[in-house]
Amino acid sequence: MVTLNPAMLYCSHPITSFNTPITKSPCFSQFPKTPFLQTPRRHLFTSVKFSLVEETIEDDEKIEERNQKYRWIEIGPNITESQKEAISKLPPKMTKRNKAFMKQIICFDSEKTGFTLFSMLRAWVKIMKPKRADWLLVLKEMAKLEHPLIFEVTEFALLEDSFEANIRDYTKLIDGYAKQKRLQDAEDTFQAMKSKGLTCDQITFTVLIQMYSKAGNLNQAEETFEELKLLGLPVDKRAYGAMIMAYVRAGMPQDGENLLREMEAQEIYAGKEVYKALLRAYSNLGDTLGAQRVFDLIQLARISPDVKLCALLINAHRVAGQSDGARSVFDNLRRAGLEPSDKCVALMLGAYEKENKLNVALDLLMDLEKDNIMVGKEASEVLVGWFRRLGVVDEMALVLSEYASKEAKCMTPVV
Repeated sequence: MVTLNPAMLYCSHPITSFNTPITKSPCFSQFPKTPFLQTPRRHLFTSVKFSLVEETIEDDEKIEERNQKYRWIEIGPNITESQKEAISKLPPKMTKRNKAFMKQIICFDSEKTGFTLFSMLRAWVKIMKPKRADWLLVLKEMAKLEHPLIFEVTEFALLEDSFEANIRDYTKLIDGYAKQKRLQDAEDTFQAMKSKGLTCDQITFTVLIQMYSKAGNLNQAEETFEELKLLGLPVDKRAYGAMIMAYVRAGMPQDGENLLREMEAQEIYAGKEVYKALLRAYSNLGDTLGAQRVFDLIQLARISPDVKLCALLINAHRVAGQSDGARSVFDNLRRAGLEPSDKCVALMLGAYEKENKLNVALDLLMDLEKDNIMVGKEASEVLVGWFRRLGVVDEMALVLSEYASKEAKCMTPVV
């Protein structure tokens, strides 16, 4: 499985996972945050007509021809240290013409030269006549350098016949914009792709669902998900998972659980992180029945529950004020051979505090002590808060000091 990251924003492989955000390298912090293509004159993807504004490009080209031709930047000793470092990272086997162009991009400064990036790109196309392989190599190196102008260069490339743009090229750009939370640019690119007659596939829809899900746009995520199903395209665990996460973020775990069961009916199983997010949603609501259902589904999916998943189930009972239910989960955890974490102990103490069961809580601590399980930081803080509210802080300090001394003795090696 391939994961999309800055170094892969433009290579020839299909997208199979979308997880890593694109960041800006400090080497290129001198570039303006607002790209030149976002101005009304230069934006290639219009949000009004959802078509490519090729007429604007032609007008710009005529203006450039009437004015002076673009002058290539002279790469001399006066370039900055960050530019020198970026140039040094270019691969030795890169062709001379592509390396020369990469140097121009690295050292590009519209304020100093008086030319736009568009002018430089048009000049390169006209003089060097690049092929798709050249475009891909340049974009790949820009991604490795985390160059802030990669989106603008990609948009330009998509309009060039020599680039031979396909659906995957558009999808990668949409995904890149989504990770930068530039939803309008992503949507414009999607519409531009459709206006070129390219048929949307499962991967493109999944990227959009993930984008809307993370942005909290539940309605748009649902519409995109339904469109994916209506078109008869295969719905895999990534698309399902993205939609389930959208419901979780919207505070609608029941709808997410319904999708989870729809998946399992087709013998499609979500990733552990999706189950965990759904379990957490029920846990925070104190919905013990919902949390237990998801916990059971986790085991049916052949995922072995760990301490963190058990802690979420304990928390559901704590929030609901059901200390007996929390203790049952806690004891089952130990019987399964798992050692309760400090978080689990803290949640159990919190459950007992909620019902004012101090003696039962102390019995639990004594029981844990027999198994050499000591009170950790988080559990100690719960105890301190509890005893402070009872007005017996000094007694609590004594108890904690005794636990600390016993823990130190347990950790002392026997000579």
